[in-house]
Order: sequence, then C-alpha cells, then structure tokens
Amino acid sequence: MYQEFEKMNRVSVPSLDEILGKPFKVLDDGFVRVIDYMGGDESIVQAARVSYGKGTKKVNEDRGLIRYLLRHKHTTPFEMCEIKLHVRVPMDVWRQWIRHRTANVNEYSTRYSIAIDSMHKTNPSQWRMQSKTNRQGSEGFLPTKEGFILSKEEEEFQTLAFNLYQSRIEKNIAREQARKDLPLSTYTEAYWKIDLHNLFHFLALRMDSHAQLEIQQYAKTIGREIVQRWCPLAWEAFLDYNFYSESLSRIEQEILALIVSQNPEHAKLRLEELGLLSYDENQQPKPNREREELEEKLKKWGFPIPW
Repeated sequence: MYQEFEKMNRVSVPSLDEILGKPFKVLDDGFVRVIDYMGGDESIVQAARVSYGKGTKKVNEDRGLIRYLLRHKHTTPFEMCEIKLHVRVPMDVWRQWIRHRTANVNEYSTRYSIAIDSMHKTNPSQWRMQSKTNRQGSEGFLPTKEGFILSKEEEEFQTLAFNLYQSRIEKNIAREQARKDLPLSTYTEAYWKIDLHNLFHFLALRMDSHAQLEIQQYAKTIGREIVQRWCPLAWEAFLDYNFYSESLSRIEQEILALIVSQNPEHAKLRLEELGLLSYDENQQPKPNREREELEEKLKKWGFPIPW
C-alpha cells in the first residue's frame, strides 16, 4: 500500500530570483552572479524535521530551529541548499579560492579558448606592505606617490605580456603554450556550485580580516549581496554563531577563569607552566602565536593583560 505524500513545489526565494544573472562588480573587472540555486531557509527546516511538508508556518519557529542547528553544529540540513555562481576573478585570487575543494567547479580553459583580455590593475593607493609578523599577510600601504610608479610599471608589463600572447596566437602557436607567460593578474572565469554548509566555511575564512583583501571583497559580495537574500535566517545565524563569535580553547578558558576570579598572578604562572609565556634577556615576553591570539581576545573583551 502506497503512502500518500503532499504535493511538493520547488522552493523559490523571490528576493534571490530578482538578481538571477545579475553581475555584482568586484575589483576593477571581476564579478559574481547567481546562475541557479536549490532550496532556501525552508529547505533547512524540512531536512531537519525529515519531512516533505512545509514545516512550521511561523517564521520565528523556523528561525529558532535554524539557529539551534548552527549553534550546535548540526551541519547536514544546511547541505540541502545549493547555489551555482558564475565568477570572474584574477588567477592569483582564484588559486586561493580553488583550495576550497568542497565545490563543483568548471573553469574557463585557455587551452581551448583565447585568454580573457583583462588583467587586474592595482590602484596607486592600494599597494600593501609585507607584514613583519605574518609571512602570508600584509599591513599598511605604500605612499600613493610611490604607488603611481608601481601602477605604471604594472600597466606596462601587463600590456607587454598580453601583446606577446596575442602575437603567439597570430603565429598559430598552440593556445596551451601561448598562454604560459600570462601573469597571475589575468582574469579567469568559472562556474562554482557549492552547498550552504561549505559556503559558510568559505565565507568564514575569506571574509575574515586576515584573508587577502581581494578575496575578502569577493566573499563579502557573495555573503551580503547573495546569501543574505537567499537564506536570511541562516545568514543571520551564521553571523551570530560563526563569523562574529569567538572560540575558546581549554587553556584559554582556564586562563580567563583565573583573570575573572581576580587571580592574575596565577594566570601568569599558569601560562609560564604551559610554555606559552617566556622572557628574553630584557624580561620582555617572547613572541608566541597562541598566547598572542588569547591577548587579542582579552583586549577585545576589555580584560587587562596581566603579564
């Protein structure tokens, strides 16, 4: 005997439908646009309840459930939502992007097609200095006057590189070989399909202030212009419980408890015992990444640094 099921309709999100195919500009010539999607907040609720019905009719109940799921790291219901994006992005940024191996990707092929005639150009005021403490980061900007020189050199080099590529193409050199001297600033395009759970992981890492500025701009555009329209309840929960939240390790909890209980000296001694606090010949704390991250959290919350 067959069980009868309620007739199903495809989950539609009108606010996202309004921007289907609309490109959101990123950087000087990049973009992100939605090609297709499956599901929405309603789909997360359905999956959590293992139900083919519409779930609750009250938005506040759906909101509470979605927040509970994200707060307690019940991730599979968020995998019921998928989105397909079309992106144009410089190759150096794409190298970071493609490291997120939880998506389905099809990239523009310069072995098959002519390379995109566009390269990311740096504004004279946007040349960043190498960080002194983070080998893969930057801090501060070069004076704009000096930046003009670098931007002019960049433009000359990009023009030379693309002209060289074009001359090889005109000589009927194979595209797979003609492309080899194109700079990483060359734009590429791709279709990128990912579920919401893994998209949140991408956004948590790439919207973060420690991420490279260029990929931050793509991530923020995806989050604020697209995900916020697509799954507003899940987006709100993501911001509250993931992006703007702070995690505390066992050690950090122990040290914080000592500080709160007004035992700062004990906190200092405990850090020394754990090997997170030692001193140089001038009795200044030696650099320690784990301790410094704890210090950042304490400063953010208004606690004194008792060492």
